[in-house]
Amino acid sequence: MISRYTYHDLTWIDMESPTNEEVRQIMEEFDIHPIVADELLSPSLRPKVDSYENFIYLILHFPAIRHSHRSKEQEVDFIIGKKFLITVRYELLDPLHKFSKVFEVNSILDKNNFGNHAGFLFFYMIRKIYGSLGHELSMIGELLKNIEEKIFTGKEREMVEELSVIHRDILEFHRALRMHRSVLQSFSLACENFFGKGFRHYSENITGEYLKIEELLHDQKEILNELRITNDSLLSTKTNETMKVLTATAFLVLPATLISQLFSMNTTTVPLVGMSNDFWVILGIMGIIAIATFAFFKSKKWL
Repeated sequence: MISRYTYHDLTWIDMESPTNEEVRQIMEEFDIHPIVADELLSPSLRPKVDSYENFIYLILHFPAIRHSHRSKEQEVDFIIGKKFLITVRYELLDPLHKFSKVFEVNSILDKNNFGNHAGFLFFYMIRKIYGSLGHELSMIGELLKNIEEKIFTGKEREMVEELSVIHRDILEFHRALRMHRSVLQSFSLACENFFGKGFRHYSENITGEYLKIEELLHDQKEILNELRITNDSLLSTKTNETMKVLTATAFLVLPATLISQLFSMNTTTVPLVGMSNDFWVILGIMGIIAIATFAFFKSKKWL
């Protein structure tokens, strides 16, 4: 599917899961190199940037937003010419969809200010995407705050699964974004050669936007690790306390069980059995031994 947006002499072509015919059409219209056209037909494994005579080819992967997508990451191919920008994706990318709505409305109202080449259009677009990722990480931060409160209200066991889910999301963020720094540095050099040194400020700003995401991701990862350590410590403490009580209970019951077994032996003579109030005497002996055992544990601070 091809969507076309124009503003003055700038053209943005947005393609979703393009067919051979659609790619061929765009290749002929914008003089796209056949090697690049072939790569547009299927997702790529790694991000990269390539410079051509009339455009810059950039591939970036972004983490998929968990509540609206099933996939773990999404790829976007950017072909940036002087007067055109082509984006190729293989499923809906929420920030691009929102950007297209704003672009379309502002173009009708003639309120856009994208500069004199498509590099500026890409600049505003990538800032929108990174801004969306920052918002998603902020939501993860709010979830971590809620989990922190629940951890200290006795819900450690319930938080184990929630912490694991957030750890998975952060891991997927890291996996998708891990190569952005080096790719954007190469892209900055390519932009300087293609658009001139005047665009350096904007290309460095793009890298700065990514570094904000990287720092925020690092902060959330550290908070998550600390919460997992705290939660595990509290769970271990509770488990140890439970085991201590169970062990102490077993030791308290053991003497009484031993005495009852002794007096239930099928022998000719059993002490105390048959005398007046024998049941209460034996029960009292059990009680005294249990109290003595409890006092011993208490003196050793095992209880």
